[in-house]
Amino acid sequence: MDLQSWLSWLEQLHPSTIELGLERVQTVQRRMALDFKSTQIVIVGGTNGKGSTVAMLSNIMLCAGYTVGTYTSPHLHKYNERVCYNGMQVSDDNLCEAFKAVEAVRAEISLTYFEYGTLAALYYFALQQPNFMILEVGLGGRLDAVNILDPAVSILTNVELDHMEWLGTTREQIGIEKSGIFRPHQYAIYGALGPPDSVLQHAKKIGAKLLRQGKEFGWQQGSDQWTWQGKSNDDVLLQMTQLPLMTFPLDNASAVVQALYCLIGEFKPEHILHGLATTTLPGRFQEVTYKGHRLILDVAHNPHAASNLANNIRTRFGGCKVHLVIGMLVDKDSASVLQILAPIVTQIHAATLTGERGASAKIIYNHAVKLGMSEVICHASVAAALVSACSAADPNDVIVVTGSFYTVAAVMEML
Repeated sequence: MDLQSWLSWLEQLHPSTIELGLERVQTVQRRMALDFKSTQIVIVGGTNGKGSTVAMLSNIMLCAGYTVGTYTSPHLHKYNERVCYNGMQVSDDNLCEAFKAVEAVRAEISLTYFEYGTLAALYYFALQQPNFMILEVGLGGRLDAVNILDPAVSILTNVELDHMEWLGTTREQIGIEKSGIFRPHQYAIYGALGPPDSVLQHAKKIGAKLLRQGKEFGWQQGSDQWTWQGKSNDDVLLQMTQLPLMTFPLDNASAVVQALYCLIGEFKPEHILHGLATTTLPGRFQEVTYKGHRLILDVAHNPHAASNLANNIRTRFGGCKVHLVIGMLVDKDSASVLQILAPIVTQIHAATLTGERGASAKIIYNHAVKLGMSEVICHASVAAALVSACSAADPNDVIVVTGSFYTVAAVMEML
Protein backbone atom coordinates (compact mmCIF):
# COMPACT_ATOMS: atom_id res chain seq x y z
CA MET A 1 0.00 0.00 0.00
CA ASP A 2 1.07 3.59 -0.53
CA LEU A 3 1.08 6.01 2.40
CA GLN A 4 -2.44 7.29 1.84
CA SER A 5 -3.77 3.73 1.69
CA TRP A 6 -2.02 2.92 4.97
CA LEU A 7 -3.45 6.01 6.67
CA SER A 8 -6.97 5.30 5.42
CA TRP A 9 -6.69 1.74 6.71
CA LEU A 10 -5.38 2.90 10.10
CA GLU A 11 -8.38 5.17 10.54
CA GLN A 12 -10.64 2.10 10.39
CA LEU A 13 -8.48 -0.29 12.42
CA HIS A 14 -9.61 0.63 15.94
CA PRO A 15 -13.22 1.11 17.03
CA SER A 16 -12.47 4.48 18.68
CA THR A 17 -10.23 7.38 17.73
CA ILE A 18 -8.88 7.69 21.27
CA GLU A 19 -8.36 4.94 23.82
CA LEU A 20 -5.94 5.97 26.53
CA GLY A 21 -3.77 3.24 28.03
CA LEU A 22 -0.31 1.76 27.58
CA GLU A 23 -0.82 -2.01 27.78
CA ARG A 24 -1.60 -2.62 24.09
CA VAL A 25 1.09 -0.35 22.69
CA GLN A 26 3.67 -1.66 25.19
CA THR A 27 2.98 -5.22 24.12
CA VAL A 28 3.61 -4.42 20.47
CA GLN A 29 6.71 -2.41 21.39
CA ARG A 30 8.18 -5.42 23.19
CA ARG A 31 7.52 -7.59 20.16
CA MET A 32 9.34 -5.07 17.96
CA ALA A 33 12.40 -5.15 20.29
CA LEU A 34 13.30 -1.51 19.65
CA ASP A 35 16.65 -0.40 21.06
CA PHE A 36 17.35 3.22 22.11
CA LYS A 37 20.35 2.68 24.37
CA SER A 38 22.45 5.21 22.43
CA THR A 39 19.67 7.84 22.23
CA GLN A 40 18.65 10.38 24.87
CA ILE A 41 14.88 10.80 24.95
CA VAL A 42 12.89 13.95 25.70
CA ILE A 43 9.12 13.87 26.17
CA VAL A 44 7.23 17.15 25.80
CA GLY A 45 3.74 17.48 27.28
CA GLY A 46 1.45 20.34 28.24
CA THR A 47 -1.73 22.06 27.18
CA ASN A 48 -0.15 24.60 24.81
CA GLY A 49 3.25 25.25 23.30
CA LYS A 50 4.33 21.64 22.78
CA GLY A 51 4.98 22.07 19.06
CA SER A 52 7.05 25.24 19.40
CA THR A 53 9.00 23.68 22.28
CA VAL A 54 9.89 20.65 20.16
CA ALA A 55 10.80 22.89 17.21
CA MET A 56 13.12 25.15 19.23
CA LEU A 57 14.80 22.28 21.07
CA SER A 58 15.37 20.32 17.87
CA ASN A 59 16.67 23.30 15.90
CA ILE A 60 19.21 24.26 18.56
CA MET A 61 20.46 20.67 18.75
CA LEU A 62 20.84 20.56 14.97
CA CYS A 63 22.78 23.84 15.05
CA ALA A 64 25.15 22.20 17.54
CA GLY A 65 25.72 19.24 15.20
CA TYR A 66 23.64 16.59 16.93
CA THR A 67 21.33 14.16 15.13
CA VAL A 68 17.68 14.52 16.15
CA GLY A 69 14.43 12.67 15.55
CA THR A 70 11.12 14.40 16.33
CA TYR A 71 7.61 13.00 16.57
CA THR A 72 4.75 15.52 16.76
CA SER A 73 1.02 15.73 16.13
CA PRO A 74 -1.29 16.63 14.58
CA HIS A 75 -0.14 17.53 11.08
CA LEU A 76 -1.39 20.46 9.02
CA HIS A 77 -0.81 19.37 5.43
CA LYS A 78 0.97 16.00 5.20
CA TYR A 79 1.27 13.14 7.65
CA ASN A 80 5.04 13.20 7.07
CA GLU A 81 5.20 16.40 9.17
CA ARG A 82 4.78 14.20 12.25
CA VAL A 83 8.01 12.24 11.78
CA CYS A 84 11.17 14.23 11.07
CA TYR A 85 14.84 13.32 11.14
CA ASN A 86 17.43 16.09 11.28
CA GLY A 87 14.75 18.62 10.44
CA MET A 88 13.53 16.82 7.31
CA GLN A 89 10.22 15.02 6.93
CA VAL A 90 10.57 11.24 6.60
CA SER A 91 9.65 9.96 3.12
CA ASP A 92 6.46 8.09 2.20
CA ASP A 93 8.48 4.93 1.49
CA ASN A 94 10.17 4.97 4.89
CA LEU A 95 6.86 5.52 6.67
CA CYS A 96 5.27 2.64 4.75
CA GLU A 97 8.16 0.36 5.72
CA ALA A 98 7.70 1.42 9.35
CA PHE A 99 3.97 0.66 9.21
CA LYS A 100 4.80 -2.77 7.76
CA ALA A 101 7.15 -3.43 10.68
CA VAL A 102 4.38 -2.66 13.16
CA GLU A 103 1.88 -4.81 11.29
CA ALA A 104 4.31 -7.73 11.14
CA VAL A 105 4.12 -8.19 14.92
CA ARG A 106 0.81 -6.57 15.90
CA ALA A 107 -1.23 -9.78 15.37
CA GLU A 108 -4.43 -9.72 17.48
CA ILE A 109 -3.82 -6.31 19.11
CA SER A 110 -5.94 -3.41 17.94
CA LEU A 111 -4.15 -0.06 17.93
CA THR A 112 -5.48 3.46 17.51
CA TYR A 113 -4.28 5.67 14.66
CA PHE A 114 -1.98 7.57 17.04
CA GLU A 115 -0.62 4.44 18.71
CA TYR A 116 0.18 2.83 15.36
CA GLY A 117 1.86 6.02 14.15
CA THR A 118 3.87 6.30 17.36
CA LEU A 119 5.26 2.78 17.02
CA ALA A 120 6.08 3.39 13.36
CA ALA A 121 7.99 6.56 14.24
CA LEU A 122 9.90 4.74 16.98
CA TYR A 123 10.79 1.95 14.54
CA TYR A 124 12.25 4.46 12.09
CA PHE A 125 14.23 6.25 14.81
CA ALA A 126 15.56 2.94 16.15
CA LEU A 127 17.06 2.30 12.71
CA GLN A 128 18.68 5.75 12.65
CA GLN A 129 19.90 5.85 16.27
CA PRO A 130 19.88 9.67 16.63
CA ASN A 131 21.67 11.41 19.49
CA PHE A 132 18.32 12.77 20.68
CA MET A 133 14.69 11.80 20.18
CA ILE A 134 12.02 14.37 21.06
CA LEU A 135 8.48 13.03 21.42
CA GLU A 136 5.37 15.21 21.74
CA VAL A 137 2.51 13.90 23.85
CA GLY A 138 -0.69 13.47 21.87
CA LEU A 139 -3.18 13.70 24.75
CA GLY A 140 -2.58 13.98 28.47
CA GLY A 141 0.68 12.24 29.31
CA ARG A 142 0.37 9.41 31.82
CA LEU A 143 -1.54 7.13 29.42
CA ASP A 144 -0.29 8.57 26.13
CA ALA A 145 1.49 6.23 23.71
CA VAL A 146 4.81 8.12 23.77
CA ASN A 147 5.00 7.51 27.53
CA ILE A 148 6.04 3.89 26.96
CA LEU A 149 9.64 5.17 26.80
CA ASP A 150 11.68 6.60 29.67
CA PRO A 151 12.89 10.16 29.05
CA ALA A 152 16.13 11.63 30.31
CA VAL A 153 14.26 14.96 30.52
CA SER A 154 10.52 15.64 30.62
CA ILE A 155 9.16 19.08 29.71
CA LEU A 156 5.67 20.03 30.86
CA THR A 157 5.00 23.38 29.18
CA ASN A 158 1.88 24.29 31.20
CA VAL A 159 -1.36 22.89 32.58
CA GLU A 160 -4.55 24.60 31.43
CA LEU A 161 -8.16 23.58 30.83
CA ASP A 162 -8.55 21.54 27.63
CA HIS A 163 -9.60 17.99 26.71
CA MET A 164 -11.57 17.99 29.95
CA GLU A 165 -13.74 15.07 28.82
CA TRP A 166 -10.60 12.91 28.96
CA LEU A 167 -8.30 14.50 31.54
CA GLY A 168 -10.46 16.08 34.24
CA THR A 169 -12.33 19.29 34.86
CA THR A 170 -9.76 21.12 37.03
CA ARG A 171 -6.08 22.03 36.64
CA GLU A 172 -5.31 19.78 39.60
CA GLN A 173 -6.89 16.76 37.91
CA ILE A 174 -5.31 17.55 34.56
CA GLY A 175 -1.95 18.06 36.28
CA ILE A 176 -2.04 14.47 37.56
CA GLU A 177 -2.39 13.18 34.00
CA LYS A 178 0.19 15.46 32.42
CA SER A 179 2.88 14.99 35.09
CA GLY A 180 2.75 11.27 34.35
CA ILE A 181 5.63 11.87 31.90
CA PHE A 182 7.99 12.59 34.83
CA ARG A 183 10.48 9.88 35.82
CA PRO A 184 12.21 9.10 39.14
CA HIS A 185 15.63 10.75 39.52
CA GLN A 186 15.36 12.43 36.09
CA TYR A 187 14.87 16.09 35.25
CA ALA A 188 11.27 17.32 35.04
CA ILE A 189 10.86 20.87 33.76
CA TYR A 190 7.68 22.87 34.32
CA GLY A 191 7.65 25.74 31.86
CA ALA A 192 5.03 28.15 33.25
CA LEU A 193 4.46 30.05 36.48
CA GLY A 194 2.16 28.57 39.09
CA PRO A 195 2.14 24.79 38.56
CA PRO A 196 -0.81 22.91 40.07
CA ASP A 197 -0.07 21.33 43.44
CA SER A 198 -0.73 17.92 41.88
CA VAL A 199 2.31 18.39 39.62
CA LEU A 200 4.52 19.35 42.56
CA GLN A 201 3.28 16.46 44.68
CA HIS A 202 3.77 13.89 41.93
CA ALA A 203 7.33 15.08 41.24
CA LYS A 204 8.11 14.86 44.97
CA LYS A 205 6.48 11.44 45.33
CA ILE A 206 8.55 9.80 42.58
CA GLY A 207 11.77 11.73 43.29
CA ALA A 208 11.93 13.61 39.99
CA LYS A 209 14.38 16.53 39.75
CA LEU A 210 11.78 19.26 39.29
CA LEU A 211 12.88 22.61 37.83
CA ARG A 212 10.21 25.34 37.74
CA GLN A 213 9.84 28.50 35.73
CA GLY A 214 10.35 31.49 37.99
CA LYS A 215 12.06 29.36 40.66
CA GLU A 216 15.03 27.29 39.48
CA PHE A 217 15.14 29.02 36.08
CA GLY A 218 13.50 31.99 34.40
CA TRP A 219 13.69 34.95 32.01
CA GLN A 220 13.50 38.73 31.85
CA GLN A 221 12.49 40.61 28.73
CA GLY A 222 14.14 43.82 27.50
CA SER A 223 13.13 46.13 24.69
CA ASP A 224 14.68 44.02 21.91
CA GLN A 225 16.13 40.95 23.66
CA TRP A 226 15.72 38.70 26.68
CA THR A 227 17.91 37.19 29.38
CA TRP A 228 17.82 33.66 30.79
CA GLN A 229 18.98 32.33 34.15
CA GLY A 230 19.06 28.70 35.18
CA LYS A 231 21.14 25.72 36.25
CA SER A 232 23.58 23.31 34.64
CA ASN A 233 23.21 19.58 35.17
CA ASP A 234 25.71 19.84 38.04
CA ASP A 235 23.77 22.69 39.73
CA VAL A 236 26.04 25.54 38.60
CA LEU A 237 24.15 28.83 38.16
CA LEU A 238 24.07 29.99 34.53
CA GLN A 239 23.02 33.11 32.65
CA MET A 240 22.58 33.97 28.98
CA THR A 241 21.96 37.50 27.68
CA GLN A 242 20.91 39.12 24.40
CA LEU A 243 18.70 36.24 23.33
CA PRO A 244 16.46 37.04 20.33
CA LEU A 245 12.79 37.91 20.80
CA MET A 246 10.36 35.64 18.92
CA THR A 247 6.63 35.16 18.48
CA PHE A 248 6.92 31.95 20.51
CA PRO A 249 6.19 32.45 24.25
CA LEU A 250 9.35 33.11 26.24
CA ASP A 251 8.14 30.64 28.87
CA ASN A 252 8.59 27.90 26.27
CA ALA A 253 11.93 29.22 25.04
CA SER A 254 13.20 29.49 28.62
CA ALA A 255 12.20 25.89 29.33
CA VAL A 256 14.00 24.78 26.17
CA VAL A 257 17.26 26.43 27.24
CA GLN A 258 16.99 24.81 30.66
CA ALA A 259 16.34 21.41 29.07
CA LEU A 260 19.46 21.77 26.93
CA TYR A 261 21.66 22.31 29.96
CA CYS A 262 20.05 19.35 31.73
CA LEU A 263 20.80 17.10 28.76
CA ILE A 264 24.21 18.49 27.84
CA GLY A 265 26.66 19.74 30.43
CA GLU A 266 28.23 22.41 28.21
CA PHE A 267 26.53 24.19 25.35
CA LYS A 268 27.94 26.94 23.15
CA PRO A 269 25.81 30.10 23.46
CA GLU A 270 26.07 30.78 19.71
CA HIS A 271 24.22 27.54 18.97
CA ILE A 272 21.36 28.59 21.25
CA LEU A 273 21.26 32.11 19.79
CA HIS A 274 21.22 30.90 16.19
CA GLY A 275 18.84 28.04 16.91
CA LEU A 276 16.25 30.27 18.54
CA ALA A 277 16.55 32.97 15.87
CA THR A 278 15.99 30.53 13.01
CA THR A 279 13.19 28.36 14.42
CA THR A 280 9.94 28.47 12.46
CA LEU A 281 6.78 26.42 12.83
CA PRO A 282 3.80 26.40 10.44
CA GLY A 283 0.55 27.58 11.96
CA ARG A 284 2.09 29.28 14.99
CA PHE A 285 1.70 33.02 14.43
CA GLN A 286 2.82 32.35 10.85
CA GLU A 287 2.67 35.42 8.61
CA VAL A 288 1.83 34.80 4.95
CA THR A 289 0.44 36.76 2.00
CA TYR A 290 -2.70 35.76 0.10
CA LYS A 291 -3.92 37.80 -2.86
CA GLY A 292 -2.25 40.92 -1.52
CA HIS A 293 -3.52 40.52 2.05
CA ARG A 294 -1.52 39.90 5.24
CA LEU A 295 -2.62 36.72 6.98
CA ILE A 296 -1.65 35.40 10.39
CA LEU A 297 -2.17 31.65 10.77
CA ASP A 298 -2.36 30.38 14.34
CA VAL A 299 -3.79 27.10 15.62
CA ALA A 300 -4.92 28.55 18.98
CA HIS A 301 -7.97 26.56 20.09
CA ASN A 302 -8.34 27.19 23.83
CA PRO A 303 -8.38 30.27 26.10
CA HIS A 304 -4.72 30.08 27.12
CA ALA A 305 -3.53 29.90 23.50
CA ALA A 306 -5.99 32.63 22.49
CA SER A 307 -4.46 34.95 25.11
CA ASN A 308 -0.99 34.42 23.62
CA LEU A 309 -2.37 35.08 20.15
CA ALA A 310 -4.11 38.29 21.26
CA ASN A 311 -0.93 39.57 22.91
CA ASN A 312 1.12 38.86 19.79
CA ILE A 313 -1.40 40.68 17.61
CA ARG A 314 -1.36 43.73 19.89
CA THR A 315 2.45 43.78 19.86
CA ARG A 316 2.91 43.16 16.15
CA PHE A 317 -0.15 44.84 14.62
CA GLY A 318 -1.38 47.38 17.19
CA GLY A 319 -3.51 49.99 15.45
CA CYS A 320 -4.39 47.79 12.46
CA LYS A 321 -7.90 46.59 11.71
CA VAL A 322 -8.16 42.86 12.35
CA HIS A 323 -10.50 40.56 10.43
CA LEU A 324 -10.94 37.23 12.21
CA VAL A 325 -11.50 33.99 10.28
CA ILE A 326 -12.39 31.41 12.91
CA GLY A 327 -13.64 27.84 12.89
CA MET A 328 -13.63 25.62 15.98
CA LEU A 329 -14.49 22.14 17.18
CA VAL A 330 -17.65 21.62 19.17
CA ASP A 331 -15.78 20.30 22.23
CA LYS A 332 -13.64 23.45 22.59
CA ASP A 333 -14.44 26.50 24.75
CA SER A 334 -15.34 28.77 21.84
CA ALA A 335 -17.16 31.24 24.10
CA SER A 336 -14.01 32.02 26.10
CA VAL A 337 -11.83 32.14 22.98
CA LEU A 338 -14.18 34.69 21.39
CA GLN A 339 -14.28 36.75 24.57
CA ILE A 340 -10.47 36.99 24.58
CA LEU A 341 -10.13 37.84 20.89
CA ALA A 342 -13.13 40.17 20.56
CA PRO A 343 -11.42 43.34 21.89
CA ILE A 344 -8.81 43.29 19.10
CA VAL A 345 -11.15 42.30 16.25
CA THR A 346 -13.06 44.55 13.83
CA GLN A 347 -14.99 41.88 11.95
CA ILE A 348 -15.58 38.15 12.43
CA HIS A 349 -15.98 35.61 9.62
CA ALA A 350 -17.19 32.43 11.32
CA ALA A 351 -16.71 29.14 9.47
CA THR A 352 -18.46 25.83 9.94
CA LEU A 353 -16.04 22.91 10.32
CA THR A 354 -17.15 19.58 8.88
CA GLY A 355 -16.95 16.22 10.62
CA GLU A 356 -18.62 14.95 13.76
CA ARG A 357 -16.58 17.29 16.00
CA GLY A 358 -16.93 20.35 13.80
CA ALA A 359 -18.86 23.30 15.26
CA SER A 360 -21.39 25.26 13.27
CA ALA A 361 -20.57 28.87 12.45
CA LYS A 362 -23.84 29.77 14.18
CA ILE A 363 -22.35 28.78 17.54
CA ILE A 364 -19.54 31.30 17.08
CA TYR A 365 -22.05 33.86 15.79
CA ASN A 366 -24.17 33.54 18.95
CA HIS A 367 -21.13 33.98 21.20
CA ALA A 368 -20.06 37.08 19.28
CA VAL A 369 -23.53 38.65 19.43
CA LYS A 370 -23.65 38.14 23.21
CA LEU A 371 -20.35 40.03 23.38
CA GLY A 372 -21.97 42.95 21.56
CA MET A 373 -20.25 42.43 18.22
CA SER A 374 -22.36 43.42 15.23
CA GLU A 375 -20.03 42.60 12.35
CA VAL A 376 -20.27 38.81 12.35
CA ILE A 377 -20.81 36.78 9.17
CA CYS A 378 -21.44 33.02 9.00
CA HIS A 379 -19.94 30.85 6.27
CA ALA A 380 -20.36 27.22 5.27
CA SER A 381 -16.61 26.63 5.01
CA VAL A 382 -13.23 28.06 5.94
CA ALA A 383 -12.54 28.80 2.28
CA ALA A 384 -15.70 30.90 1.98
CA ALA A 385 -14.84 32.73 5.21
CA LEU A 386 -11.37 33.64 3.95
CA VAL A 387 -12.68 34.85 0.59
CA SER A 388 -15.20 37.03 2.40
CA ALA A 389 -12.55 38.43 4.76
CA CYS A 390 -10.30 39.28 1.82
CA SER A 391 -13.16 41.13 0.14
CA ALA A 392 -13.81 43.18 3.28
CA ALA A 393 -10.19 43.90 4.23
CA ASP A 394 -8.12 46.85 3.04
CA PRO A 395 -4.46 46.29 2.10
CA ASN A 396 -3.29 47.64 5.47
CA ASP A 397 -5.61 45.39 7.48
CA VAL A 398 -4.66 42.03 8.98
CA ILE A 399 -6.60 38.78 8.57
CA VAL A 400 -6.13 36.35 11.47
CA VAL A 401 -7.02 32.70 10.84
CA THR A 402 -7.42 30.64 14.01
CA GLY A 403 -9.56 28.32 16.14
CA SER A 404 -8.33 24.89 15.13
CA PHE A 405 -5.66 22.92 13.28
CA TYR A 406 -8.42 22.12 10.77
CA THR A 407 -9.10 25.81 10.15
CA VAL A 408 -5.46 26.64 9.52
CA ALA A 409 -4.97 23.51 7.40
CA ALA A 410 -7.89 24.51 5.16
CA VAL A 411 -6.29 27.92 4.50
CA MET A 412 -2.88 26.34 3.90
CA GLU A 413 -4.52 24.18 1.23
CA MET A 414 -5.77 27.36 -0.45
CA LEU A 415 -2.28 28.87 -0.27
